[in-house]
Amino acid sequence: MSILERITEARATLTRAGLSSEAAALDAEVLARHALGWDRARLLADGRGASPSGFDDRFAALISRRARREPVAMITGTKEFWGLDFEVSPDVLVPRPETEFIVEAVRDRRADRDREWRFVDVGTGSGCLAVALATEFHQARIIAVDISDEALTVAARNAARHHVADRIRFVQSDLLDALDGRVDVIVANPPYVPAGVELSPDIARYEPAVALYSGAEGLTALGRLIQSARRYLVGGGLFVVEFGFGQDDQVEALARGAGWSGIEFIADFQSIPRVAVMTNPEP
Repeated sequence: MSILERITEARATLTRAGLSSEAAALDAEVLARHALGWDRARLLADGRGASPSGFDDRFAALISRRARREPVAMITGTKEFWGLDFEVSPDVLVPRPETEFIVEAVRDRRADRDREWRFVDVGTGSGCLAVALATEFHQARIIAVDISDEALTVAARNAARHHVADRIRFVQSDLLDALDGRVDVIVANPPYVPAGVELSPDIARYEPAVALYSGAEGLTALGRLIQSARRYLVGGGLFVVEFGFGQDDQVEALARGAGWSGIEFIADFQSIPRVAVMTNPEP
């Protein structure tokens, strides 16, 4: 069989395992390229040829893992975010495209890229936000916090991978509890899934529950951050936070109750509000 025929066969296997036809097609191709060590251009050019030695067994093992609903990023060990490749593992969430809206929000509201801004990334996980911000703001100093030591280890490797480790300090902390002093911007992608919500097997079996679930309504971590973040921001400082589907009204009520001003919402690619931008009203 040719490589493309093997991919077609794998696509059918993944569809039977419960993936949509679109996801099965994409995942089969990505895993084939991973097994081959090829980019997409080479696959398109040479995919009609016979499978090279060892490919069939390597590819079959990868497809078997994906059929058990292990995320592709966990299988390949990397995920792209903000145009950068990040190491991922079961100790961290797989970076999602909607989280890039946080980076965009900070970039659009802090135009001076060469200023020595002070940022905090709460719940850093893989470090994707901290590293992306460090690549955008070349003099910024960033504190990346997470409750998980294992996650901080992954994040530190990603910072080294992208040559920004000298400007990021990694701190174990339950949200902002271990910090003192004030900074210019706080970003966060906290857990916000309500307890008891059934997630897809790809997420529930392979990503850390501590980074997903947060109380009966999914608002425990969000509520704590909204109440406390102003104490760690300079006057006019920004708090940029991701939240879950349908939580925008509750986030706005919590923010107004905590005295935030200039509350803005940013919608995702499906026009669903997913990120809130709040300004510390202190002078």
